[in-house]
Amino acid sequence: MLEHLQWIDLIVIGVGLTIAYIIFGITGFGTALIASPLLAFFIPVDKIVPLLALLDCSAAITNVMRDRKSAVMSEIKRLVPLMIIGSLLGAAILLYTNPDNLLIYLAIFVIAYALYSLSGFKPNTQFTVKASVPFGFIGGIFSALFGSGGFIYAIYLSGRISDKNDIRVTQSTLIGLSTFTRILIFLAAGVYTDWSFLSMALALFPAMIIGVFIGRRITLALSRESFLRIINLVILVSGISLLIRAVI
Repeated sequence: MLEHLQWIDLIVIGVGLTIAYIIFGITGFGTALIASPLLAFFIPVDKIVPLLALLDCSAAITNVMRDRKSAVMSEIKRLVPLMIIGSLLGAAILLYTNPDNLLIYLAIFVIAYALYSLSGFKPNTQFTVKASVPFGFIGGIFSALFGSGGFIYAIYLSGRISDKNDIRVTQSTLIGLSTFTRILIFLAAGVYTDWSFLSMALALFPAMIIGVFIGRRITLALSRESFLRIINLVILVSGISLLIRAVI
């Protein structure tokens, strides 16, 4: 893939990925919102998800390694089994049914939640432990169906954890586990045996590192209110993107 790109193409991709991973560095998710449409102009669509899986997993490891003590393991232990069960159900739905209607309902829910949170009318309450069941399960389902589950976990974690850095690192840990599973699947399928594919990932690795570093620095400077506002804006854009995808 790399040999078919001009240097100006690589610059555009690099800048776009840096911005995408600044968002990831701040929120712990959301890369695909910016990166996928941009990459579709330059590389085959079927290569985008495997490529982003490699970069997202690396970005998650970068986030977690720096601040691993900030990950709230109790929440991870609650969500991961539900995420796995939901992913299995999501894969079955994808194989045997038409999931398009589910995408519309998810998009409407996500947009409504984000607008409600951004409105300022959100009460100062937290989700209970029981909320991990629907959020973990549904997040797993939609991760398998559409590759879009990070914002579901973000809704739950922002309603459970008070410290903004703990939210970011816990979110990154979940995304890392999710993308690592995808990498294993792609590896078994032989996707990563193509050296041109791996060389493309290596060429884009610096953009990911720079973006995550900048995003982390921004997060440390933000108040919790500003941090949650950014998360809800990313969630809103996610919902709008899903809705567009569902109706087109």
